[in-house]
Amino acid sequence: MTADIPIVVIGLMGAGKTSVSRLLGEALGRPVRDSDEYLQQRYGATAAEIAAGDGAEVLHAREAAHLREALAERPAPVIAAAASVLDDPRSRAELKPALVVWLDATPEFLAEKIKARSHRPRFGKEPLALASELHERRAASFAEVADLRFQRPEMSKHEVARAVLDHLKASAT
Repeated sequence: MTADIPIVVIGLMGAGKTSVSRLLGEALGRPVRDSDEYLQQRYGATAAEIAAGDGAEVLHAREAAHLREALAERPAPVIAAAASVLDDPRSRAELKPALVVWLDATPEFLAEKIKARSHRPRFGKEPLALASELHERRAASFAEVADLRFQRPEMSKHEVARAVLDHLKASAT
């Protein structure tokens, strides 16, 4: 794994993408590109605010734009990508050259995280119902693109980052 290949951390909201991406970016000396930060900086709004004001389609298009822009950057960043990007076949295809790390988590774990942070869109659903629906809808797409898969919270964010770093070290030899 060379430094010119992006690392993309995927998973449903609340799985720990931002934290794991930051740990990896720090360890590797790479920039980190986070979908939530991108939305706030580019549009002055959280994902929840964009979904409520402009709709889910606009939110998801902006999240896909973030992924495309980040994948094109050099040096290659670590990218915390929104799960919605996997709904788009073009975005899934654009992930092929990247190392894709899937943070899988139970809907119960994710629901607690969704409740805890107001920036996460709920699309008019209770957190557990939303997490269950999204997990069911996107699991196959995650599996299609993921090079590595880790179960959260069985593995801590630090353990996940260490496992990814170990994988990179082993693949470099």
